[in-house]
Formats: sequence, C-alpha cells, structure tokens
Amino acid sequence: MAGAREVKRRIKSVENTKQITRTMELVATSKLKRATDRVYAARPYAQGLQEIVSGLYSRELAEKYPILRRPETVKRAAVLLLTANRGLAGGFNANLIRQARDLLTRLRAQGIGTELHIAGKKGIAYFKFRGEPMLTQRTDISDRPTVEDAESLVGPVRARFESGEVDAVYLVSSQFRSAMSTPPHTRELLPIAADAEASSADVYILSPSGDMILERILPAYIRNAVYTALVENQAAEQGSRRTAMKNATDNAGDVLEHLTRTYNRARQGQITQEIAEIVGGSAALE
Repeated sequence: MAGAREVKRRIKSVENTKQITRTMELVATSKLKRATDRVYAARPYAQGLQEIVSGLYSRELAEKYPILRRPETVKRAAVLLLTANRGLAGGFNANLIRQARDLLTRLRAQGIGTELHIAGKKGIAYFKFRGEPMLTQRTDISDRPTVEDAESLVGPVRARFESGEVDAVYLVSSQFRSAMSTPPHTRELLPIAADAEASSADVYILSPSGDMILERILPAYIRNAVYTALVENQAAEQGSRRTAMKNATDNAGDVLEHLTRTYNRARQGQITQEIAEIVGGSAALE
C-alpha cells in the first residue's frame, strides 16, 4: 500500500506541474502573437533605413559625421548582447550566450580588445559568474521594448564609436524566422556597411537641408537596428518558451500515463494479495 500511495503522490505532483506548464504555454502563445505583430511592423522601416544609409557613404561625409568613419584597423570592439530576463525558454539564452562568447574569443584571438554590454539577467548572470567585466548591465527592458529603450541601450555605445574609443560595434541577438526557428545572429552595427550595388550616380533630393537630415537619420538608423533586434529577440523568446512549455506539457502527459499504469498495477497487486489473504484465512477456519 505504501508503494501505491507514493505513486499517487507523484501523479498529483506531475498533474500540478502539467497544469503550470500548460498555463505558461498559453501565456507565451498570447505574448508571441503581439510580439510577432511588432516584428512585422518594424521590419519594413528598418529595411528602408538600411537601404538609404548604406548608400550614403563617402569620404567627405565620413570626415563630417564620425558615425560614418571606417577605421583602417580595429583595435577595440564593443559587443552588445541581448538576452532574456527569465529562463524556461529552452536553449534560447544558452544559444545567445554561446554566440557572444565565441565572438569575444574570435576577436581576442585577432588581438582586438573587447568590451561587453549586456541587456538581460541571464546573460549578465552567466558572464558575472565567469568573471567577465561588463560596461553595461541592463535588466529594465520589458517584454514590450520601445524605441526609447533602444536609444538608451545603444546611445552610449554609439558615442564611444564616434569618439574613437571603440572601432567596431557588434550586436548579438536572435533572428526571428518563425516560432520554431530563432537562431542566434551576430550583426556588425558599426562601421556602417556600404551598399556594393549603390551607384555613385544616385541622386537624392533633400528637403530640408542635407545636414539636418543626416544628423537625424544616421543615429536613427543605429537606434532602429537595435529596436528591431529587441522586438525580434522578444518574439524569439516567446516562441522558444512556448515550444519548451509545450514539450514539457507533452512529457508530463507521458509521465502521467506511465505512473497511472504503475499505480493501477500496484493497486491490482494489492487487491489480489488481500483476496488471497481472505481466501487463505477462510480456508484455515474450515
């Protein structure tokens, strides 16, 4: 009887766990829908900005706008890593951390100095445990990131590039292809890559003045790139969490099925034993 009671307790525990994982799956599904809407809304603007800015480069503009500078040699690089504040999302955080770690290793192997900027508790906790110095540690970005969040995150790093303190800025985040496909991705934010297909004969009619437009559009390009990465990261996190919780719910169902069969066998064995004892006792009385 003690064995059957223990199995019964395990069944109750697994049922409670299944209920929790199922609820988390439903919550992640709801958040995923809103997050993907933000991703699809942000992408066209980001793509348009990239096409414009990547065709703007010239030596004259680079001398006037430090954000367009292209160092001949990279002596120091900044790595901006985006992770989640919470776990229970499968390999989402681990994949991002691995991507950033490999990037740091590769840069250092080339003799390039590095500095680390991280948004997300999971990334911060990992690199803090490894004793890795971090210049930026942000945990205040919610699951609905804003353009202001992106600016506060990348603004200081962009200023360090413009002042020459760093020669390159890399962004490590997740690409959102679908709820089932969210691979980690490294993007070189700065220097701004030139469009090889852009023609030197391209003419832009600018109104108001070109200086006013460039002073606004260049920082906006970097800010929007980080904002798009934030919303894609959030969608990837919710997609990974939904998948992880669905797998956990399915596994809990399999465990429950196994435990139920075990309980029924134990209960059947106990009943059989009790019947045998009754029959044996009755025969002894005769």
